[in-house]
Amino acid sequence: MTAEPSEPSSLPESSAAPRTTSRWLALDALRGLTIAGMILVNNPGDWGHVYAPLRHAAWHGCTFADLVFPSFLFAVGVAIVPALGRAKERGASLAELLSRVLRRALALIAIGLFLAAFPLITFVEGRDLFAPLLELRFPGVLQRIGVCYALAATLFLTTSPRTQLAVLAGCLLAYWPLLGLCPTPDGGAPDWNSKGDHLAGWLDRTLFGDHVWSSTRGLYDPEGLLSTIGALATTLLGVAMGRVLASSRPSAEKLQLLLVRGALLMAAGAVWGSVFPINKPLWTSSYALWTGGIATSGLALFLLASERPRGARWLRPLQIYGVNALLVFVGSALLARTIGRLITVTGADGKSLSLQQALYRGVFAPLGEPYLASLAYALAWVAMWFGILWLLWRRGIVWKV
Repeated sequence: MTAEPSEPSSLPESSAAPRTTSRWLALDALRGLTIAGMILVNNPGDWGHVYAPLRHAAWHGCTFADLVFPSFLFAVGVAIVPALGRAKERGASLAELLSRVLRRALALIAIGLFLAAFPLITFVEGRDLFAPLLELRFPGVLQRIGVCYALAATLFLTTSPRTQLAVLAGCLLAYWPLLGLCPTPDGGAPDWNSKGDHLAGWLDRTLFGDHVWSSTRGLYDPEGLLSTIGALATTLLGVAMGRVLASSRPSAEKLQLLLVRGALLMAAGAVWGSVFPINKPLWTSSYALWTGGIATSGLALFLLASERPRGARWLRPLQIYGVNALLVFVGSALLARTIGRLITVTGADGKSLSLQQALYRGVFAPLGEPYLASLAYALAWVAMWFGILWLLWRRGIVWKV
């Protein structure tokens, strides 16, 4: 789940543990916190017992879980600046850089489609053997990252910062009437309080049919086409803040700029949210501003921490997560589906259950309180993946596309 890596990610596999400057350490820490949060949110022991902050908002609103994806897209935008900026400085041609951007975007989309299809076949009674392929969901998280990365990186390479800000503003402003005022071609009145009566839902149903997220089939897809406008705005916000980090300004000035901009973005998102609700599934403009402000503030705080005595050491666990974000995203998804769907065991009652259920019931459920037990299971996943990533870090191994 990554686009352009920051400096640590560019080291060869045989190198020692990666090193980086404080400004890009702040980026890795933000990305690491985001990916660790993703594992925490996506892997409860029992989906029926999840603390409210770790659940997505039912529709309008924003919880901790709703901060994960936009924070990562924001980090993708930030990382575009050092990665492609350094390549330009080394003399790479525009054609070479655009080709590189396209290859990486297509690789992310391909990986996303593979994850959507995994395990490719199913042996569930009553379902077609190739149901995972026949019912393949076309949109998805990595697909959206690939598209937003390609668009934002192309704008970074071919336009001025002023033009990029104009595109950002255009995305935010144009999306509002598209979602709130445009009736659907089938004559439906727009209503963003509903889960399907708007242009975003109509486009998803028309273009993707049943190849959307199973929980919203017939309504919309949370990573659908029209809502990518808001997601692109989030990525371009990251590019704008990446320029601040990459500038020659003194660190104190960078910190001040990031903190002020973060506060202004959150305020703008909150105010706009009173008339254009903060909503993750639709990725509304107010949601893009609100979450972009939080991500900007987080980046500022990590920048401050990275420049304190021993700051790099305290941020090391997050950095270890951040430099191998794609591996964690793909690996955790594959492992969770393998033990949750493919491997089954026989329980004490003689009934078949997944290996995940067996582990949870045998190790974590006895802890007592079901919400706490479910959280403990998720935290165990976070710890397990940190151990794996630490071993890779020690060997300087980073997986990127």
